[in-house]
Amino acid sequence: MNPRWLLRAALWVRRPPSRQRQILVAIVLALAALLFAVEYFWGWPEALSPEKMGGQRIKAQPLQ
Repeated sequence: MNPRWLLRAALWVRRPPSRQRQILVAIVLALAALLFAVEYFWGWPEALSPEKMGGQRIKAQPLQ
């Protein structure tokens, strides 16, 4: 863990953020945990995985 995160955590303990900031952080952490759980139990959809052609990834085509 980066020492800056420990200093940030210490600042949060000394001067807690507003209630709205606490709710925002809780929502972001819950969404991250939900995404992790979905990927862990069901896996990543094959349709959203990049395909390989000849050992190289397909590059996105520019819009015309």
